[in-house]
Amino acid sequence: MNDREAISAVVDEMYAMISGPKGPRDWSRQANCFHPESRQIRTWIDDDGRPAMKMMSPDDYARDTAPFFAEHDFHEIEIGRRIDLFGNVAHVWSAYEARTDPADAKPERRGINSIQLFRDPDRGWRIVAMIWDNEREGLVLPELRGNA
Repeated sequence: MNDREAISAVVDEMYAMISGPKGPRDWSRQANCFHPESRQIRTWIDDDGRPAMKMMSPDDYARDTAPFFAEHDFHEIEIGRRIDLFGNVAHVWSAYEARTDPADAKPERRGINSIQLFRDPDRGWRIVAMIWDNEREGLVLPELRGNA
């Protein structure tokens, strides 16, 4: 498997891990895509109109999202990807749509994941940082062109 295929497999695993019907997720799958020291960063606009973020380790993310996944069907479906690769680092722009059912005509929300990966000598390509934001008034997903 070449680097782009390996990076794509990691991103695919990340989406597969969090998507599914309501109920628990198999958090052991994080090891297939996230470095143990990685950070996942959720961003939003707060009530005062200021950018805000929450930074989480893999365990923090599992704890933070487990109650939501337990009660809600959730499917995050990638709709565009661009991979930039240089040596042992890669960056993936990954646009997504979130739905309660993959067949839903209209997504609940759309956004973009900015994913940074490192070629770990023992684990292979692993996400070391992922930060995301959702579309909102005045912020529309760009068309991702590139070399996925």
